[in-house]
Amino acid sequence: MSKLYRAVSVRLMKLVRRICRGYRIEWRKVLLIVAIILTFGGLIQIYILPYPLNSLFLEPPVIVSSQKVSNGTFHVKGDIFPFARVNSSVEVIPLAPVKEVRVKVSPRRRKKGRVSSIKKQVPPELKVVPRPPKVVTPLQRRIWALPPDKALLYAKKEIESAPIVTDDPNLHAPLFRNVSIFKRSYELMENILKVYIYQDGKRPIFHQPHLQGIYASEGWFMKLMEENRQFVTRDPKSAHLFYLPYSARQLELALYVPDSHDLKPLSIYLRNYVNMIAGKYPFWNNTHGADHFLVACHDWGPYTVTEHKELSRNTVKAICNADLSEGIFVAGKDVSLPETTIRNPKRPLRNLGGKKVSQRPILAFFAGNMHGRVRPTLLKYWRDKEKDMRIYGPLPNRVSRNMSYIQHMKASKFCICPMGFEVNSPRIVEAIYYECVPVIIADNFVLPFNEVLDWSSFSVIVAEKDIPNLKNILLAIPMRRYLAMQINIKMLQKHFLWNPRPIRYDLFHMILHSIWFNRLNQIQIQ
Repeated sequence: MSKLYRAVSVRLMKLVRRICRGYRIEWRKVLLIVAIILTFGGLIQIYILPYPLNSLFLEPPVIVSSQKVSNGTFHVKGDIFPFARVNSSVEVIPLAPVKEVRVKVSPRRRKKGRVSSIKKQVPPELKVVPRPPKVVTPLQRRIWALPPDKALLYAKKEIESAPIVTDDPNLHAPLFRNVSIFKRSYELMENILKVYIYQDGKRPIFHQPHLQGIYASEGWFMKLMEENRQFVTRDPKSAHLFYLPYSARQLELALYVPDSHDLKPLSIYLRNYVNMIAGKYPFWNNTHGADHFLVACHDWGPYTVTEHKELSRNTVKAICNADLSEGIFVAGKDVSLPETTIRNPKRPLRNLGGKKVSQRPILAFFAGNMHGRVRPTLLKYWRDKEKDMRIYGPLPNRVSRNMSYIQHMKASKFCICPMGFEVNSPRIVEAIYYECVPVIIADNFVLPFNEVLDWSSFSVIVAEKDIPNLKNILLAIPMRRYLAMQINIKMLQKHFLWNPRPIRYDLFHMILHSIWFNRLNQIQIQ
């Protein structure tokens, strides 16, 4: 074919030269003029005409109304898309007769001269293709009609006989103790759970979320819970759970006397609030607070409930300081709340992500203030001992000039997360954000969402007594297992993210699910 094209092109060129010689015209100028004409014609077609030139002669004109139906369908008159496939998703509906209606314009806009008159095409009978209605099964209607205690009993029975989940694109099975139970429980929560929020209590302690810093978890949950429409109900008689919307951080800022070391005024204030709730409404006394819950991320969160026995023993407490040794946190009833550091409330997901395994030359990294019993021991054995063990107190200026704290976490295989004064640490969630496998050193600490998550699949838990042997423990982990942990960390991230608008399985929903799940654990099936 290429030889044929060459032969034809050579003959055409010879013909053009003969014609040009006959009329005494230079053949190069002819070719230039032809090229200019073709180029100019193409530009006209692209930038000026609304449709290709051939459509002027081959296709009839098309009229498209300005009305767009809610399901994305346009009303069209005439033949359109003659080349569309049979299974195309475009839906063509004949256009009804068009009337011209003058749109009312405010005198202010007419005075400014922006709009003089507007004509809009409005069909008298608009054919709307409705969205398919949400299918509500008879079983769902019966569940919604159940009293709250009966609905919870039904949910508990359903979870115990949960169908086996083989593969779910939204859930990574290795992260969970039992992905089948988690999925069924989460679905039942979405379909059943209703939460009543008490409107009592004055700001700033109540209803004023603190959204920045290491105690931001309680504030973000409060904000998103009070804005929620799916789970919140205004009818307390239909509620399965009751939320006490106070902030332990705001309680400290409002009532604590600096350097007094006296937390009793805080717990007395909360005791008086609960007594007021119990005297004003009948709901607390129905279960002695067992169907009520609170969310507190401050280190002092557990200590603010000690003056009220029912609040301390019966209420579901979602707290960051989940320490079993103090006797306030009850495993199986209370919820270990993740401690998240929010530096910018407008951008809570900033700096998310990390480097590849091949780009992580540091074996282990820690930097932080020296408080508590664990961190001084960590520095005693590992500070300035090994090049690949970057263990510091506060990150030195000479080091931070070259690599920031976040850059260190993104360049490390393992991130050491030792307890401070209390067992909880924001470094655990930070390590998840930066895809660094967390190494948790905190005896008696109940890890976040421990009732559903399998922490051994994406973290390393080291006893405090094994700190001298820390490097050998980390080096003993096979590369295959470490790579699996890295993959699990990436899949885990979405469960620890604060989204301005909550999405399924994110941190807001995970906290609410654990509260729901642990409440169901307290129900006895007769």
